[in-house]
Amino acid sequence: MSNPSEPPSLPSASSVQRVAIALRRAGWICFWVQLVLAVISGIILFFAAIASQASRTPVATSGSGGGLFFAVLGLLVLGFSTYRAYGYTRLSQKLRSPGPARPSRADTIKQIRITLISNLVGMTLTLVAAEAIGGILLAKAVSQPSSQAVFGAGALRDFIQPIDLFVVLASNHTIVAHFAGLVASIWLIDQIYKQ
Repeated sequence: MSNPSEPPSLPSASSVQRVAIALRRAGWICFWVQLVLAVISGIILFFAAIASQASRTPVATSGSGGGLFFAVLGLLVLGFSTYRAYGYTRLSQKLRSPGPARPSRADTIKQIRITLISNLVGMTLTLVAAEAIGGILLAKAVSQPSSQAVFGAGALRDFIQPIDLFVVLASNHTIVAHFAGLVASIWLIDQIYKQ
């Protein structure tokens, strides 16, 4: 039994090295996955905005305005999460340094938690976007006139527009990117508690 007045024992150098390696590996994998998916989502959303302007169908009348808004918010949070994933690699370098510059276990977990929360917030915003656009697409699909009456009635905004599908695709990519960040953060916390 240990004496309560003794300071808690420091983790061994090998366990700190294992955590540093895990941080580096997860940081780079998560960074590249999130960066690629963020760029793809950004291009798709940019193309959707351009397409809506070219077709002179404003986003608000195409029905995807709210979905597009939340998709862009989710993408912005993904940018922050990608930056935080890159921060894991810097944190790994600090863990390998000897002396007082090395962050404590609590500091390391705090950094991972911030990234975990940002991915949860981003995923929530993007899921709201996907749900909004999914509901709009369902309503448009159900209310579309039969094929015989297509040319006679209904406004263009009542039909499913390509911009609606672009927002769905961009939201899906963003959700996958946030999910990768969540998996990496949870795995890192597990690795830290194993040590």
